[in-house]
Amino acid sequence: MIRLLGYFFAIGAVFFLVVAGGFAWYIEKMGSDLPDYQVLAAYEPPVTTRVHAADGSLMAEYARQRRLFLPIQAVPDLVKNAFLSAEDKNFYQHPGVDIEGVARAVMVLAKGGRMQGASTITQQVAKNFLLTNERTFDRKIKEAILSLRIEQAYSKDKILELYLNEIYLGLGAYGVAAAALAYFDKSVNELTIEEAAYLAALPKAPENYNPFRDTDRAIERRNWVIDQMTANDIISAEAASEAQDKPLEVHPRPTGTYLASSEYFTEDVRREVIQRYGVDALYEGGLSVRTTLDPELQAEARKALQHGLIEYDQARGWRGPVTRVEIGSDWGQPLAKIEPLADVPEWRLAVVLTADAGRVEIGVQPPLDISGARGAERELATIATDDMKWALRLDLPERTGSVNSAAEVLSRGDVVYVEKKEEGDGYRLRQPPKIQGALVAMEPKTGRVVAMVGGFSFAQSEFNRASQAYRQPGSSFKPFVYAAALDNGYTPSSVVMDAPISLPDGNGGVWEPSNYGGGSAGPSTLRLGIEKSRNLMTIRLAKDMGMDLVAEYAERFGIYDNLGKYLPMALGAGETTVLRMVSAYSVIANGGRSLEPSLIDRVQDRYGKTIYKHDQRICQGCDAATYDGQPEPELVDERDQVLDPMTAYQITSMMEGVVQRGTATRVAELGVPIAGKTGTTNEEKDVWFVGFTPDLVTGVFLGYDNPTPMGRGATGGGMAAPVFIDFMEDALKGVPPVEFKVPEGMDLIAVNRKTGMLSSGSGGDVIMEAFKPGTGPSDTFSIIGADEMAGGFGSGEVSQEAEQAIVQGAGGGGLF
Repeated sequence: MIRLLGYFFAIGAVFFLVVAGGFAWYIEKMGSDLPDYQVLAAYEPPVTTRVHAADGSLMAEYARQRRLFLPIQAVPDLVKNAFLSAEDKNFYQHPGVDIEGVARAVMVLAKGGRMQGASTITQQVAKNFLLTNERTFDRKIKEAILSLRIEQAYSKDKILELYLNEIYLGLGAYGVAAAALAYFDKSVNELTIEEAAYLAALPKAPENYNPFRDTDRAIERRNWVIDQMTANDIISAEAASEAQDKPLEVHPRPTGTYLASSEYFTEDVRREVIQRYGVDALYEGGLSVRTTLDPELQAEARKALQHGLIEYDQARGWRGPVTRVEIGSDWGQPLAKIEPLADVPEWRLAVVLTADAGRVEIGVQPPLDISGARGAERELATIATDDMKWALRLDLPERTGSVNSAAEVLSRGDVVYVEKKEEGDGYRLRQPPKIQGALVAMEPKTGRVVAMVGGFSFAQSEFNRASQAYRQPGSSFKPFVYAAALDNGYTPSSVVMDAPISLPDGNGGVWEPSNYGGGSAGPSTLRLGIEKSRNLMTIRLAKDMGMDLVAEYAERFGIYDNLGKYLPMALGAGETTVLRMVSAYSVIANGGRSLEPSLIDRVQDRYGKTIYKHDQRICQGCDAATYDGQPEPELVDERDQVLDPMTAYQITSMMEGVVQRGTATRVAELGVPIAGKTGTTNEEKDVWFVGFTPDLVTGVFLGYDNPTPMGRGATGGGMAAPVFIDFMEDALKGVPPVEFKVPEGMDLIAVNRKTGMLSSGSGGDVIMEAFKPGTGPSDTFSIIGADEMAGGFGSGEVSQEAEQAIVQGAGGGGLF
């Protein structure tokens, strides 16, 4: 019997050794080709890039996986303990594997069941980072082996850090930091017990606990996590009960652009970041981009431009509804399917229910709720005829002219835009304008773009007319022709002939330019020429100094890359952008220093290291540890001087005259020192105004995307300047007026602005003109272009002052 027992023992021992050996061989085989767990030490997860305004406001986030990486030290204990209670309460005690859980999973598999979980947080890290999601016994063994190795190589805190930043928690959010923002629009430090518990309930299957679709299941799971937190002595029973009684108050953070009105600006920033660092850096690199945008100025810029576009568009009349729908028993259903202009939230879509002579009854589209769906409520409202008077003028393909009744404008089933009235009940009828435009505001000393609007609505058209639309600037280009002249021997009192001129057009014919509105004034000073925007004078001036020089200055200012050396180009016939024009005017406004326009102040990588900074000026003395009587720190500006500072002041003074006496006198109502220039192209297809104070340059353009005449009388002074005024009124509010600084060494001499002659008296035509040292009103008279006038001054009328100047001699020193 004993021998028999020994025999069986020997057989059992051999069997055990064989099984153990086989198991050891299997484990060795499973562990031989495992991924290298050491890569976790250098793991850099894809992280969200965030774009901020100058004041820190969040503008946009870009990510393939919405994730914000948080070091474990920055994760609150409440959040850590919520996840540990829900996922792995023994995390800080086990070696990486839950032995009981693994045994239980093996038994279930042996009985023919599905492979179960029972994974520790370490195992989930091994699976999520290094393995696949397949449910097999081999994968489970590999996961266990890797977990044991990971536990030996890394601290528990490091493993938990990887886990909390990697897990997917629904709503496109990866990691606890992104999830806190996605669900509650909060940082992790602001989460309450019930909010932390809900996030901790999500890792297993976030789609099963959707807060909108599966609210009851989500609350049940959240409350289970709260119970676990209580059982683990994380929170008290009283706190748990209070948290469980609270509703699931989810407030999703919007995706895309967060700062209203900044869509055009944000999209240009996105393109620039991609150009600098590539697509992967934008969507995975976790960059922090601080832009130059001033949110308050941006909002005012958008409002001013939209108001100007709407005003012009409504004056043209009603072009018809957005679309038409069939109205059945519920008008809300077909209306809900139509997407409104998302970035014009004050406008809402509505469907016409009835229309008679006195008013229109409408059904208004419900706004979006927090889940992104449209509410079910039905709002009935009215549009009074007084609130749609502009639409009584029709501009329809089949009918034009005026009508007297709202019923002739709208009919049942028409889908239109409406805007709630500021006071009282009812809505106003609105229409997305067909005309477009752009506005750019820039700090002239730095080139920082503080506001940029590229059209009426980004949702309507993503094309940025501020930076992408190349249009003719018209007369707003003239200051650079005059600046070239002033920089090369001419003075503001130089006299040019304003009279008809005929020039070969290069095709065997002649080109005969004319002044806007016709007529001519004979000999006139450069100042008068720019104030009144004289085309004939500008052509003669450009011809006299040569288009080579004009082209050189245009390219030096960055307006054009390669300007054609043809005389029509002196009148702004070349094409450029609003951003380029504002940058060029900024060079004049800052005293002639070159600048690089910038939408971005600084870019930092995911670790906070600055990898780009726009301001490259050197600060001498800024690194002093203490003050010991040394001179104050000084910023050294090494930018090129592309224009003589004295020339810059002269052309600025002349453009002040445009506002005070010339084509933009309505801008003077702002009541502060402002210089600027209007621009209107042939057939009124483009209208411009670019103006500036010493600290802010703003350019406005209006025109159709497909260049179309806007009608006789559409000018830069009449259309673009009012938008400029509207914006600058708000931009300058509370800002003390600042005079333009006269460069040291310049001579201010009283002259008659019409003749350029020295004046000792006073009167409306006497001004203090700025002259460079060695120049001034001359006592010899010379008229640029006079030699072209066979038989006198042609049909141009010569002013009495000009005749006196011819007889007595007047300014124009150095122009021979």
